Amino acid sequence: MPAKTTCFNLLTKFLAPSRGTIRYNGRDITAAKPADVARLGIVRSFQISAVFPHLTALQNVRIGLQRTRRDNFHFWRSKRTLDTLNGRAEALLADVGLADCAHVAAVELPYGRKRSLEIATTLALDPEMLLLDEPMAGMGREDVERATKLIRRVAADRTVLMVEHNLGVVADLCDTITVMTRGRTLAEGDYATVARNPEVQQAYLGVGDG
Repeated sequence: MPAKTTCFNLLTKFLAPSRGTIRYNGRDITAAKPADVARLGIVRSFQISAVFPHLTALQNVRIGLQRTRRDNFHFWRSKRTLDTLNGRAEALLADVGLADCAHVAAVELPYGRKRSLEIATTLALDPEMLLLDEPMAGMGREDVERATKLIRRVAADRTVLMVEHNLGVVADLCDTITVMTRGRTLAEGDYATVARNPEVQQAYLGVGDG
């Protein structure tokens, strides 16, 4: 089984498998392109914040929302036609605590807030399966609490696969936790079960039998 980020790269086709097949909802996506996978509803965030730095927060989210428009020749029209998406974009920004940053260029946002913006842009794509790669990295306590509540809410009607090193967030959010070491699954279950597993304690905390 691949490592955590490699698994995300394989699912979203940023990395081609050396052998085997990848299936999603019964469909073979092994040869699919990243854009095709995204259209199927698999959307991810990255460990390093991936936003358009010189666009405002609102414009970043609005780009994600443009996916819902079916006019392939929209670039011939006035950019003002995109203002119909502003309401939804502002709501997503409010969800991640960026309501007061709508017209701030992404490059001017602190790192933790860029992470929040990336979550908002990811949700703008309305994914069926959401892959979150260390979404809390670089966030302050207040931002972490807000993002945790948001992820719990959006997970109610979609699959969320998350890699996260903040154990408080893991304990709060995750129904099923898979612990891996050296490319193999070490333990799987709810947080309490995994935390009590002696192999997990030995591998990650260095706790011996004594």
